Amino acid sequence: MKLLIINGPNLNLLGSREPDTYGNQTFEDYFQNLKHKFQNEKLEYFQSNIEGEIIDKLQSADKNFDGIILNAAAYTHTSIGIGDAVKAIATPVVEVHISNTSAREEFRHKSFIAPNAKGVILGFGLQSYELAVQSFLSPQ
Repeated sequence: MKLLIINGPNLNLLGSREPDTYGNQTFEDYFQNLKHKFQNEKLEYFQSNIEGEIIDKLQSADKNFDGIILNAAAYTHTSIGIGDAVKAIATPVVEVHISNTSAREEFRHKSFIAPNAKGVILGFGLQSYELAVQSFLSPQ
């Protein structure tokens, strides 16, 4: 199975940014562990702090991947454009968040992605990504 992980703004700072909320491991280190754990799957990773680049990546990934794992970070709650891109593509998307956004500030309770996602996984730290991979591997 070929899966793409897309991370949004500030997730390039994992490991140093708010370690009480996001942990102290970089995403690059975590991604290497994830690839090792799922050696039979083809995992790719993209990160951008720019909304349009995330939209472009979703569109270019469509039909080239079996699934997309998307952590749009703050854009989850503000970007109608990313939500529309998820709706426009055929490739299934699982929305993930490291923290439990429902237990955070009120503005983080609304997702423009969730209504068009295959599912949403949040609050399990970096393990949220592993759970998302497993969701694609499990028979539906």
